[in-house]
Amino acid sequence: MVPFQLHRICTLMEPEAGNEFEVEGVLNPAVARGPDGELYIFPRLVAKHNYSRIGIAKVKFNQDGDPVGVERLGIVLEPETDYEKRPNGFGGCEDPRITYVSCIDYYIMTYTAYGPKGPRIAMARSKDLFNWERMGLVCFSAYKDVDFNGIDNKDASFFPTDLPSPHHHMSLAMLNRPLFPGTRPEEIVENDDFHKEDHHKESIWISYFNLKKGKETVLENAKFTSHHCLAHPEYPWENLKIGGGAPPILTKHGWLLVYHGVKKHEDCTKHQPAFYYSAGVMILSELHPQKVIYRSPEPVLIPNLPDEKIGIVGNVVFPTGTDRRDDIGQPNRIDVYYGMADNKIGVAKMLIPESLPNFSTSKSSDSKSSGVK
Repeated sequence: MVPFQLHRICTLMEPEAGNEFEVEGVLNPAVARGPDGELYIFPRLVAKHNYSRIGIAKVKFNQDGDPVGVERLGIVLEPETDYEKRPNGFGGCEDPRITYVSCIDYYIMTYTAYGPKGPRIAMARSKDLFNWERMGLVCFSAYKDVDFNGIDNKDASFFPTDLPSPHHHMSLAMLNRPLFPGTRPEEIVENDDFHKEDHHKESIWISYFNLKKGKETVLENAKFTSHHCLAHPEYPWENLKIGGGAPPILTKHGWLLVYHGVKKHEDCTKHQPAFYYSAGVMILSELHPQKVIYRSPEPVLIPNLPDEKIGIVGNVVFPTGTDRRDDIGQPNRIDVYYGMADNKIGVAKMLIPESLPNFSTSKSSDSKSSGVK
């Protein structure tokens, strides 16, 4: 039995009638506790033609401490820069994640900038969650013969504290999902499920930025390096791809990562691909996050509600935010906020178990050589 179980609380947010910014969905939100202790949610708001903005709302709770709704507060980011706009007038700021990074005293938002070269990771910073300053696209050093700056990338998030890099430098660590050519699920299905041995499937990577004094301590002109493939698709429920979900959150067992995995839908064909997006759990070592301590062999949340099966993209649960419930004296309770079929936002809760089952790392990235072959 998987020791991490998610129990749905409610559908928290759905497109607002008459709101032109939301006609194609509200989905895939970041969440963060503000300096005032309130919980704020940052949904991706999708207008016509998949034109995306990042909004802000305050989460409302009932007397039992469960989230029940939101109060919309406006927009924090919309496409303004060249790297967020496409030549046809489309573009977007998509799928944010937010982490308060204690060692630099900033909230850092990572989001997908959908610009002229395709999806890339962009960053912004804030002191209060309401006012955001863009820091541009994330820059990467080369990895062997792979230019990370020249390929699509998504699903980035930061750890909330500094950690040692593989070279023992105190660093900021960032999860990301580079999309290598030929590795997308659609491409694999179109190629009769054949996957070139010299390419990874879509996997979760971790990259580091060495902390230095001066401006670079707040990620200005930062370049991420020491790239390491944290985890590959491994189990049947995630065999086409995996990607980082909510930012890592510290528990008594280590860093909790609620991530997503993808497999083929039974109606999938090479000409009409269709997939299931489900959620799973990893626990990473607190001091050495490249080490996977536990990984759920089965999903902890699958799309089985009507709002998860039917939407802009059907059969999707897509976790992007977590909230540890210290505010109600329950630090072992984690609320998980997730996109529902690319159209609405749901929230579920889990309890951290007292112990973890035995977990073999024989198939994990910690026991393999990492990187593109």
